[in-house]
Amino acid sequence: MEERAQRSEQAAEQARLTALINMAILDTAAEPEFDGITLAAAAALGAASAAISLVDADRQWFKARHNIPVPETPRDQAFCAHALALTTPLVVPDARCDPRFIDNPLVTAPGGIRFYAGAPLIAGGACLGTLCVFDPAPRPGLTAAQSAVLTGLAATAARLIEARRFWRAGQIATQVVDVTSDAILCTDRAGVIRFWNRAAEQVFGYAAAEVLGRDLDCIIPPAMVDAHHRGFERVRGGAESALAGRSIALPARRKDGTEFPIELSIARWGEPEGIGGFAAIVRDISARRELERERQQASDFLDTIVANLPAMLFVKDAESRRYLLVNAAGERLTGRSAAEMIGETDAALFPESGPAAEARDEEALRAALPRTDESCFVRADGGRVHIRTRRIVIDGPERPRQFILGLSEDISEARRAEAEVHRLAHFDTLTGLINRDSFLAELERRVADAIPFAFLSIDLDRFKAVNEQFGHATGDEVLVILGERLRAAVRADDIAARTGGDEFAVLLLGPDAEARARSVAQRLVERFAEPIATSRAIAHSGATIGIALAPQDGATPNAVRQSVELARERAKADGRGQFRFFSPEQDASARARRALEADLRLAIERGEIALAYQPIVATATGQITSVEALARWSHPVHGPIPPDLFVSLAEESGLIHALGALVLRRACADATNFAVDVRVAVNLSPLQFQGGALCEQVRAILAETGLDPHRLQLEVTEGLVIRDVEATFHELNRLRAQGIHIHLDDFGVGYSSLGYFQRFRFDTVKIDKSFVDTIATSASARAIIGAVVGLGGALGMKVVAEGVEEAAQMELLVALGCTHLQGYLFSRPVSAEAVRALLAQPAAPLRAAL
Repeated sequence: MEERAQRSEQAAEQARLTALINMAILDTAAEPEFDGITLAAAAALGAASAAISLVDADRQWFKARHNIPVPETPRDQAFCAHALALTTPLVVPDARCDPRFIDNPLVTAPGGIRFYAGAPLIAGGACLGTLCVFDPAPRPGLTAAQSAVLTGLAATAARLIEARRFWRAGQIATQVVDVTSDAILCTDRAGVIRFWNRAAEQVFGYAAAEVLGRDLDCIIPPAMVDAHHRGFERVRGGAESALAGRSIALPARRKDGTEFPIELSIARWGEPEGIGGFAAIVRDISARRELERERQQASDFLDTIVANLPAMLFVKDAESRRYLLVNAAGERLTGRSAAEMIGETDAALFPESGPAAEARDEEALRAALPRTDESCFVRADGGRVHIRTRRIVIDGPERPRQFILGLSEDISEARRAEAEVHRLAHFDTLTGLINRDSFLAELERRVADAIPFAFLSIDLDRFKAVNEQFGHATGDEVLVILGERLRAAVRADDIAARTGGDEFAVLLLGPDAEARARSVAQRLVERFAEPIATSRAIAHSGATIGIALAPQDGATPNAVRQSVELARERAKADGRGQFRFFSPEQDASARARRALEADLRLAIERGEIALAYQPIVATATGQITSVEALARWSHPVHGPIPPDLFVSLAEESGLIHALGALVLRRACADATNFAVDVRVAVNLSPLQFQGGALCEQVRAILAETGLDPHRLQLEVTEGLVIRDVEATFHELNRLRAQGIHIHLDDFGVGYSSLGYFQRFRFDTVKIDKSFVDTIATSASARAIIGAVVGLGGALGMKVVAEGVEEAAQMELLVALGCTHLQGYLFSRPVSAEAVRALLAQPAAPLRAAL
C-alpha cells in the first residue's frame, strides 16, 4: 500500500510540473499585473514581504516579489512547497516554534522569516505554487477577513496566469496565421467571406479588401458552384457538413480564372445558435501534384527499368530468405515466374542449387561490404547456366539490414567465349592437340622441374605433295587423322602437340621415357606410313622423327630443342620414314651447319656478302653484253664458303629473301656504273617467289638504285617452273611487264618441258655447263646444243652457253649458232671495278677466233 501511495504521489507531482511548464511562465520577465497583486497582498495583510511563488522540481521562482532580495530559492527551503497539497492557506505564526522550519536557513538568517501565510495558486488543474506573505516578527495568525483576502488575491493571480497563457497562444496563433504559407479564410453560415489572410491573397490572387463580404463563389470553379450552394443549404437546414473535420482535395479558381488543385480542411467556428460559420485552411497543392506526377513518372520509369533490366534483379527478406521481388530477367534466368518465386526460398524452389545460394546469402549478411560470386545455377527445367551475382544488404523501414538485394547476370556465353579463347590460345584448332606456344611452355616447365622426359619431334613426309596433289582441304583432313593416330599412340599423361604446319611433337614423361620413346617412335613411323582415307582421296604420308632425352641431351629448353632438331635432320638425311636419337658425335656436323647458319644471318645483316661478276659476250661482236652477279661470302674463321653451301643454308633457314634482296640491290647499284648497253643478270631462288612480294620488291629496288629495268636480267631455273606452273608464269609476266629480261638457266638438266616455251617466251636460254664440257667428244651433246639453238632461233630467244673454258669449245659453240658465251676463257668472276676495266678493252679473243 505504501509503495502504491508513493507511485501515486510521484504521478501527481509529474502532472503538476507538466501543468507548470505548459503555462510557459517560468523565467519570464516581470509583468505589472502580477507585481500589483503582490503589493496588494502585502498591504492588505500588513506584511513586510509578499510574492507569487512558483515551485519547480528543484526551486521556487518568484514571478512577482515585494521586498524580497533574491529571485528564487532552493525548493527544500521553500515554505511554499508545503502548501502544494493544500486547498486552503498555509499559516505559520512563528517559524522558530514550528519543527518543520526551525532549522531552515530562511528562518535562522538575521532578519529571517518568523511569520508566513500562503494560499495555493490553482491553474491548469494543478497547484503551481502560492501567493504568500511573510514577516520577520511572529504573529498570532490570520483573521477570517485576512484569509479571505489572501485566498481571493491568489485566485486572481491564478486566473491571470491562465489568461496570460491563452493570450500568448492567441498572439502566437495570430502571428502564425499571418505568416503561414497556407491560405486561411473564414465564412459565415451563408458562405460570405469574413476573414482572409495574407497567404490567401497570394494563393487566390485577391486582396483581402476585394473578397471580404463577397460570396465564396468567387473562388469556386463554375462547374462546382451548384453543388456548393446545395451543400450550404443542407448545413443551414441543420445537416452536418460533409467537408467538416476532414481534409480533401478539390479544384479551386484564382482571380484570373485559372483553376488549380487545393487541399482543403474545414472546421466550424462560433456558437451553434449565435454568430459562427466555417474556417478553412487551403493549401495550393499544384507543386505537390506536379511532384507526385514526377514521382509517379519516376516510379513508372524505375519499374520499367527494373522490369527490363537484362540482368536478374531480386530482393529477399534477410531473416526468412524469402523472395520479395523478382524482375522479368529473373523469370527468364530461373525458368520460374515471379508469382511462383515471391514468398518462397531458394531451397524450396531449386533443390539442387538453392542451399548453396542461401549459404552465399549468409556470407553476404556477415560481410561489411557487397559481395560478388560466381556459381553454376540449375534452372527449373534442369538447364545449367553460369551466373555472376552481386549481393548488397540494405536497411529497411522496420530494421537495419532488412533486405538482401541481388543482381545476377548470365555469364554463360562469356565463359564459353573465354573457354574458346583459351582453346584458341592453347590448342590447335584443327587437330585439337595443344599448340606450339603451349607445348614450349610445358617443355620449359619440365626442364625447370628437372623431370626426365623424352622429346619426339615429328616431321611429316610428302605432306606438301599431298596439298599440291589433292588441295589444302584434303591436307587438313590428313592432319586431323594423323593427330588422332598420334593421340592413340601415347598415354593420357603424355603431352602431344601440333607445333607447325606439318610438324608434331610429343613429351613422353617418366623414368622409362627412353624405352618408351623407341617404342612410340617406331609405332608412329608405322602408323603414319599407313594409307590415309580422306573424304576425297587416299593419301600417303609418313613420319621422320628426332628424339632427345632430358636432362642428358640438354639442360635448357633451347638446348633440348636444338638436340631434337639435329636428331630429326639426321633422320631426314638418312632417308626419311625413320627415327633417330640425338647423338653428340653423329650430330656434330649438323651442329656446325647450324652455327654456320647463325653466322650467315649475321653476315647478311651486316652486309658482308660480296658480289663478283662474270661477263657474257656476244658471238657476233665479241663485246660484253651483260655480266652475271655471283654472291660470295668469306667467313672470318673458315674463309670462303662455297655459294652452293651458303645459298642452300639460306633457303633452308628462310634467309633467302634477305640474301636475295641484298644481292639484287647491290647488283643494280653496281650496274649503274657500267656502260649503259651492258645488262646485269641476277639469279633468283624458287623460294623468293613464295609470298607474292617479289615483283614489288624488284620494283622498289630499281626505283631506289635508279637502274633502267631493261638493263636487269633475272635468271630462273626449271625447278622453279615445276613447283607451281601457273603461279610462276603469273609472277614472271608481272616482272616482264616492268621491262625486265627473263632468262631460263641450266636448261636441259632438269625436267625440261617444251610446253614451257609455249606458255612463256623467255628472253634467253642458258645451256648448262655439263653439255659444254662434252661438246668435243659427245655427238649427243652437240645435237642437244644444236636443237636448243634452233629452238631459240625459232622463238626469238638468245642462247647462252655456260662454262666455256677452251678455244675448241668456243669454236664448236659458235659454229652451232650460240648467240652468247660465258666462261673462264673470257673471264673469271671479278669485282665491279674489274668489270669496268674489261669493258674498256677491245673484244680481241673472240674476234680473233672468228
